[in-house]
Amino acid sequence: MTGLRLALTCALLATTNGVAADWPLFRGNPLQSGVAKEALPDQLEVIWKVKLEEGTESTAAIVDHTVFVGSYDQHLYAFDLATGREKWKYKAGAAIKAPPSVADGTVFVGDEDGVFHCVDAATGTKRWTFATGGEITGGANFAEGRVLFGSHDSRMYCLDRKDGKLLWKVRTEGPVNGSALVAGKLTFVAGCDSNLHIIDWESGKDLHQIDLQGQAAATAAVDADKLFVGTMTNFVVGIDLTKKAIIWTYESERGQPFFASAAVTDRLVVVGGRDQLVHALDRSTGKPVWTYATKRRIDSSPVVAGTRVYVGSSDGHLYVLELKSGQLVQRLELGRNILASAAVANGRLVIGTTDGLLYCLGKK
Repeated sequence: MTGLRLALTCALLATTNGVAADWPLFRGNPLQSGVAKEALPDQLEVIWKVKLEEGTESTAAIVDHTVFVGSYDQHLYAFDLATGREKWKYKAGAAIKAPPSVADGTVFVGDEDGVFHCVDAATGTKRWTFATGGEITGGANFAEGRVLFGSHDSRMYCLDRKDGKLLWKVRTEGPVNGSALVAGKLTFVAGCDSNLHIIDWESGKDLHQIDLQGQAAATAAVDADKLFVGTMTNFVVGIDLTKKAIIWTYESERGQPFFASAAVTDRLVVVGGRDQLVHALDRSTGKPVWTYATKRRIDSSPVVAGTRVYVGSSDGHLYVLELKSGQLVQRLELGRNILASAAVANGRLVIGTTDGLLYCLGKK
């Protein structure tokens, strides 16, 4: 087994052996795989919903029975997962589109002005802030006391989690839209320079770049030694990280870009497109297994929980599909538009809408 494959395997084991009740990052775990550690009830019901002052496209984090989510109204909120009761709200100073990330009793999130905030998870009190030169839309990731995130100022940053001190930054020659992923001693970031950057998170050295043949707005996902990411040039790309090479590309027949991030299982890569379709691809070959049509584009990233796929659409509905076949199980009308992705924890799913509704779904 190569060093890279061993590192990635160890990272995967670390994510699957974690606390099943939490969803601390944008896609649930450091590898950004979009796969929950638990199944959800057969039929989802509204447990509670909260009306925010303005809309949200921020994907929630759920840690220690608390929901953390940002809003266009410039606030980071904390709600009780069981009741929807507001615990606190923190004023950032600009709209928060990015997903919060949580580690060691601390919440990290970037805002539209390019300020990265570190907030106490229990009280909502500011610990420190760090200013970048561009909007932050992606979520943070963590590695041994460090926090990593990208900015639209064309840089990937690594800060000390405790005090916000800059440890290193890497220039990407284009805005970084998505969240960083961490596997072993490596972090991977895809951005608008059309490259996948493989970076040593200890030193900040940009070890290798792989040409994605198009700009990426999505967050990449890793499973074993394979990485998957959609591009603005209408492709989903499968990469072998040991060979550092593209092994397949998939293009929708409708020829539209992929802004959503993929969910990756042992068999499938599931991703939504601006072609209004949910695509399930064979992870080995990139060939389509099934597609499901919604009524508008899909920028919400699918989440796999148990044997089902949960994905929002810009038509305002949350779709529940069978993972194996793509058959519709349930469709819930939640609002005008859904850009956020689902967060899953404790048998519940949390997702917000651009008209300011935050839902907690599960079994009453």
